Amino acid sequence: MKSILVLGAGEFGSTIAKRMSELGCDVLSVDSDENVINEISPYVTNAMIGDCTNRDLLRSLGIPDFDICVVALGGLFQASLEATCTLKELGAKFVMARATNDVQMKFLRMVGADEIAYPEKQTAIRFATRYASDMILDFIRLDSNYSIYEIKVPKDWVGKTLVQTDVRRKHKVNIITVKRGDSVFIPHPETVFMENDITFVIGEMKDIRKCFKI
Repeated sequence: MKSILVLGAGEFGSTIAKRMSELGCDVLSVDSDENVINEISPYVTNAMIGDCTNRDLLRSLGIPDFDICVVALGGLFQASLEATCTLKELGAKFVMARATNDVQMKFLRMVGADEIAYPEKQTAIRFATRYASDMILDFIRLDSNYSIYEIKVPKDWVGKTLVQTDVRRKHKVNIITVKRGDSVFIPHPETVFMENDITFVIGEMKDIRKCFKI
């Protein structure tokens, strides 16, 4: 069981806290607002009222004992910066902090944040990618190069087997699974694609575009 500290119980922080608690993590939420602490309390292991930038308070929590510390503070960015810096100075193993623009992301990196959550930018990229083509239904970005895409099967694939499409050799695209109706399965070389099939594929965007003629 992982031990998680979430500083800030607004919408972003509470969503993370609730989900990680559902996944079996030991979650402590901290926020200066008594109302939001009362709201999150039933969903997490522990919840407390406190100043998330107060060094003495953070030290009393035993920061090195947490596997992950999440800085999800709203309001002034300075608070997020101070909290991130203090957590690292107190021996935090891993700190994830939220940024709302590129400048904030840069400064959070400078004070030691291990990972930056940039929900506005990530949502914009996801929206743009999804709606740029009728073929793409959704995608998950893995890094700057590779993503997993949910894509409709092209018409010229219908009636062909996976081996006949030969997409791995031709385009360096790997088909992970196929969704057919309500069922999802891993295709084998002789799987025949049918109309309305949906594929989940991994690859670089340039290869995906070429493969699916996007």
